[in-house]
Amino acid sequence: MDAEILARLQFAFTIAFHYIYPPLSIGLGVVMVLMEGLYLKTKNPLYEKMTRFWVKVFALTFAIGVATGIVMEFEFGTNWATYSRYVGDVFGSALAAEGIFAFFLESGFLAILVFGWDKVSPKIHFLSTIMVSLGAMFSAVWIVVANSWQQTPAGFHIVGEGINARAEITDFWAMVFNPSSVDRLLHVLSGAWLAGSFLVISVGAFYLIKKRHVDFSKASIKIALCVALFASLFQLFTGHSSAVGIHKNQPAKLAAMEAVFNDQSNAQLYLFGWVNEDKQEVNFSVAVPGMLSFLISGDINQKVTGLNSFPENERPPVNIVFQSYHLMVAIGFTLIAISILSVFFWWRKKLFDKKWLLWILIFSVLLPQIANQLGWITAEVGRQPWIVYGLLKTSEGLSKAVEAGQIWFSLILFTIIYFFLFVLFIYLLNEKIQHGPDEPETIGSEFERQKLVFKK
Repeated sequence: MDAEILARLQFAFTIAFHYIYPPLSIGLGVVMVLMEGLYLKTKNPLYEKMTRFWVKVFALTFAIGVATGIVMEFEFGTNWATYSRYVGDVFGSALAAEGIFAFFLESGFLAILVFGWDKVSPKIHFLSTIMVSLGAMFSAVWIVVANSWQQTPAGFHIVGEGINARAEITDFWAMVFNPSSVDRLLHVLSGAWLAGSFLVISVGAFYLIKKRHVDFSKASIKIALCVALFASLFQLFTGHSSAVGIHKNQPAKLAAMEAVFNDQSNAQLYLFGWVNEDKQEVNFSVAVPGMLSFLISGDINQKVTGLNSFPENERPPVNIVFQSYHLMVAIGFTLIAISILSVFFWWRKKLFDKKWLLWILIFSVLLPQIANQLGWITAEVGRQPWIVYGLLKTSEGLSKAVEAGQIWFSLILFTIIYFFLFVLFIYLLNEKIQHGPDEPETIGSEFERQKLVFKK
């Protein structure tokens, strides 16, 4: 494989591994705010115990997320130097804003969140929980803004020529609110809320199956289920809004998502199928006539631009985009069904008696993670061959000095390191889950022990 393919594989691998953790942090942050808010309102120690337990899990995901995220910033310089020069003013502004307004906010209050339980007042600790949660979401804001600018560039002009050409911001807020940023941000956040809430639901269902921490688990599931139901339905809305935006701003991507090869009105919506790109047909498919045109415009006669309307060297790979998009949608509807079904049995006061449903909830933790990965595959592969849509091709953004052997070496090294990091994460997460939440008397005695040690 040549250097370009290897560089793309390396970045795809590192960002896919990194993206396991930020959605968990964002989702857990929202759940923790609800739990601690209920504790302040009711003074029920059960909610305090729940918050303390999930704070430990949050701290673990935050630490691994930070460690894996730093690598990508170095890759911009080592593997994608031409791209970095081209978008440095734009991307650098967003990353600087992420550091100032998000990372410092999140990390600054994290110490109070983790270690300040008995050192600050309950209201100040609750404020730290809110700030950490907001910091996690603000981080997503600026990263999505930077990525969305690559999808739908706005608020800039190009200075210089040839290899020295670069984008400069002319309108910061036009760059921030580029045509796709809001839709994509809401879609990313709702996916993160699903990841965090289903982790809480999964652990709670596991405890109920094992008949451990029953009150803790029931209360945790109820809170997380409220978040999951809202997020799953909101995800449907934001996904539709994003697809409408793609139709307007990135028609080639939409054509790949639905395997539309020729311009057509009354365009059909595929439920599933396998794309034969050579013959330009979808095999083993089931489709709804006119539904694609209707969904993107409200009119079944709306024309959808096909891939054959674009030069062959400006078309994204079709089958991988088609499959990742349709699998993501299928998982999205599955999460809606699981959430509604769970709420229905909760309303009937039978949720915790349905062992088969509890088993589904245990393994449901995997679904948001898979859907989030598939969503990014759809977005990034669907943008190809552009690294900045319509302006700079991926092949043009590669570092001129990087060699395939160097990328091979670093890719193998990262794979080994990330494997051990993932094993460590799973081991520590399992340890925390197996240990379970601390009982109130254990919490108090630990605090007294720490005070005695400090006095000595």
